[in-house]
Amino acid sequence: MKIGLVVYGDLDTRSGGFRYDRQLVAALRAMGETVEVIELPWRSYPRGLLDNLSPGLRRRLAGDHDVLLQDELAHPSLVGTNHRLSTPIVSIVHHLRASEPSRLASLYRAVEGRYLRGADGVVCNSTVTRDVVTDLGVDPDRTVVAPPACDRFDPTLDPDAIAERAGETPLRVLFVGNISPRKGIDTLLDGLAATAADAALTVVGRSVDDAYSSRLRGRVADNGLTDRVTFTGELSDAELAEQFRDHHTLAVPSRYEGYGLVYLEAMSFGLPAVASRAGGATDIVTDGENGFLVDPDDSAAVADALTTLATDHERLAAMGQAARQRYDAQPDWTETAERVQQLLADVVAAAGNS
Repeated sequence: MKIGLVVYGDLDTRSGGFRYDRQLVAALRAMGETVEVIELPWRSYPRGLLDNLSPGLRRRLAGDHDVLLQDELAHPSLVGTNHRLSTPIVSIVHHLRASEPSRLASLYRAVEGRYLRGADGVVCNSTVTRDVVTDLGVDPDRTVVAPPACDRFDPTLDPDAIAERAGETPLRVLFVGNISPRKGIDTLLDGLAATAADAALTVVGRSVDDAYSSRLRGRVADNGLTDRVTFTGELSDAELAEQFRDHHTLAVPSRYEGYGLVYLEAMSFGLPAVASRAGGATDIVTDGENGFLVDPDDSAAVADALTTLATDHERLAAMGQAARQRYDAQPDWTETAERVQQLLADVVAAAGNS
């Protein structure tokens, strides 16, 4: 098949969604498919919607492709454009904007619903994402769940090392992700402040909201956490791997996660996760077994989870072992690409028969 992959921005952008797209492209090419990457300029939401009036965009997408594979992130520019294309469309959904708390949620839901219902197939990164997609009116038979593989790191772990680390104090808690309100770092800080257990937090990631970052630092000072919280900024993969090796647990209590690959990345190092119950983390984290699931904004639940991990070293070790086992069970990119390839082939065949 000749496949066109449509994305906003640079495919080499560092984020879980773009990594998924890159790995999928590589796997499909290794399987003999031809994939052309079509990079559209980043747009604000209103400016993206105006793209649907652009004949130039339609001409750019109306190439010699059997199917267009589109990252749903670019849906503002495509929601109307797609209806003027004859090429079948398959969308990759990592994270729906309509799933995030926002005063514009109803607008996003309407636009994303129209975009997805106009697609011939939808690739979902988790069962939760598929549920959200079908709730927008997409036929479940036109969807496939193709979770990301987790091969950014593949540490060799001695089970005894997990147990040995679990006996160390204080509890070393790690956050990894963009510094933005959706990630719930404020909830994590409040949970850390509420626990009487001996625990310290390292926050790894770049700030994408300076005002929010400033409020977080004020929260650290106000809660007397200055000696217990460290902000590192963004780190290289090698530096991040060292952070994973040196910590006991990952805590990312987001207000929503489309999937949350970082939970699996931490599990590859034997770290149980304190994760959001809202979104795709429920495909990864089994509450009480390889981590804890908490509701958005529930700092008391975060505090309870940290207290348990800090005070019960045997349970921390057992959960670390279970976390590594969950990582080992994750599909690889070949299996994920095969699921996508089959959906693409079905869509192309259906278009040929119509």
